[in-house]
Amino acid sequence: MKFLFKISLIIIFSLCINELKANTLFDSINSAYLNNPKLNAERANKRASMEEKREAISEFLPSITISAYESEQDNTGGSESNFEPSEQSMKIEQKIFQGFGGIANLKKKKYGYNIAEFKLKKIEQETLLAAVEAHANLLLDIKKMNINLINIDLLERQVETDQNRLEKGEINLTDLAQSESSLLGAKAQLITVQNDLVISKANFEKIIGRKAPEDIQEIKKINLNLPMSLSAAYKISNSENPDLRIASLEFEQSKLDVTTARSNLSPSATLSYKIAEQDDISSTVQGRTQQTVTATATWPLFSGGSNIFNLRKVQELKNKKELLLEDSKKRIEIDVAKAWSNYQSSKSVLDSIRSQVKAAEIANEGIALEYESGNNRTTLEVIQSRTILLDSRISLASSEKNFLISRFSLLSAVGRLTASHLNLKQ
Repeated sequence: MKFLFKISLIIIFSLCINELKANTLFDSINSAYLNNPKLNAERANKRASMEEKREAISEFLPSITISAYESEQDNTGGSESNFEPSEQSMKIEQKIFQGFGGIANLKKKKYGYNIAEFKLKKIEQETLLAAVEAHANLLLDIKKMNINLINIDLLERQVETDQNRLEKGEINLTDLAQSESSLLGAKAQLITVQNDLVISKANFEKIIGRKAPEDIQEIKKINLNLPMSLSAAYKISNSENPDLRIASLEFEQSKLDVTTARSNLSPSATLSYKIAEQDDISSTVQGRTQQTVTATATWPLFSGGSNIFNLRKVQELKNKKELLLEDSKKRIEIDVAKAWSNYQSSKSVLDSIRSQVKAAEIANEGIALEYESGNNRTTLEVIQSRTILLDSRISLASSEKNFLISRFSLLSAVGRLTASHLNLKQ
């Protein structure tokens, strides 16, 4: 029994440890990476694109067809007797020339697979950024609730103190009413924060794919290997941003579509070999073996103009993709600049608010001591001081969240918010 009890304790302890480990930022990110249904759907799309690429290779391989038939022929009233002709055959056919349409299609499918890879990367970045935001928002709302609970505790003690001072005649009824009003306002604010926390938990479960933890861990310093300058960010985005790579590859595909459309106006050639064994063909021929080699060349001279019209259409679509590529370059450049600027500004704001919190704490402590010692500090001054401290602490929590998200947003803008860059479990 003692042995089983020890084993049970070890299992329970292990489960508790695993649960605690699942409360960090990177555990939330990793959970979303593995379990997000949209991301898993895009992984399936990538596998389908791989099969399309393999399918395109079949255009260059021979096709082999085996066929057979057997029939019964009744020659009633004729000179020939009844017989049952049959045939077994095999045909091998190889395309020799397709006007370069087959090569263009193969290259297009390869580009299609690369596009599927970058689309997966795009969804991966969106999922990971959403996971960071969900985790950070949950942590922020928990901090807000704790800050408000501390504030309510302080206000409750102040109301008790003011009631005692009122009985002693040190303050008047108006001062007590101000303290009680602040306490009721703080409780109302707590209700709002608690409602926000419920929403954050629901959003966390939706994006991360598991229940929101009650003891979520504070986000410690993390090294994301961010670009050192705006020019470095531009350089990285030009080669790694998925939207830009998708637009570039789609433009390359459109050029291949023009080649394919032109191949429909070009001659084509095929070579085939057929061997057939025929039995009981007629009353005079019992069986024979035929071998046939056929070379076929075709050239579509006129098909109602559809080939010409299709060529013009794909040429205009190529122009469209080229314009979209240029638009993507400009848009992504702006997005990178915004992400970099937001990262820099949020860092400066965070440093300023940290200094503000320290000053507010010193001011509030001094005013509270003066008030309790019976100096000339009024109840309103104490309330204002605590309100400033409360707001500054909440602003600090919000700024910490904004700074964290700005760093991940910068990674996403340049195209490096990926599982491999973050060293996630894959």
